[in-house]
Amino acid sequence: MDAGHPAPAEPGTATAEGPASPARHGSFSVGMDFTVTTAEVFRGFADPSLRRRWFRLPGGSATAEHELDFRVGGGESARNLFVSGDLEQRLAYRSRFLDIVPDARIILVYEAEVDGIRRWVSLVTVELSDEPAGSRLAWTEQYTWLVPTGDGADDVAHLRGGTRLVLNGLSTVVNPDRHPGVRRR
Repeated sequence: MDAGHPAPAEPGTATAEGPASPARHGSFSVGMDFTVTTAEVFRGFADPSLRRRWFRLPGGSATAEHELDFRVGGGESARNLFVSGDLEQRLAYRSRFLDIVPDARIILVYEAEVDGIRRWVSLVTVELSDEPAGSRLAWTEQYTWLVPTGDGADDVAHLRGGTRLVLNGLSTVVNPDRHPGVRRR
């Protein structure tokens, strides 16, 4: 960094503005039903060409970057530039897969950054189960919020809502009969 722009403080450290915010912990679960098999839903996570169609950070597609190494010990990274009016944010996501049971379970840890500052980290368990009409996905996320937005009152609702949007994207890709006008590739 040049002398006019100090490096961002590591989360959990005091800054010139004051001490670090205490970490906030919590969890939430989101479920989604599919009319396709667990194998088809799992493939939406494992196949890089499908994964890129539904998983990306907010922002323009021209600035989106994505890499996937879907195996235990592998990971995923994504970056994008989000612009809204005068607001411009550099977003980054990095994960590591801890456990993968084909067609049944995925466990991963991830960190989310905004403008180079780690905002939160999460442990996610995705469980897939057979249902009479197809399959069910259960997403359980245990988060630790490191740097809140303002007073942090809306952070968890934003995280939960973003997860729901991402899973809607998965559904659009692997379950197109539920989404008229969407073609399967």
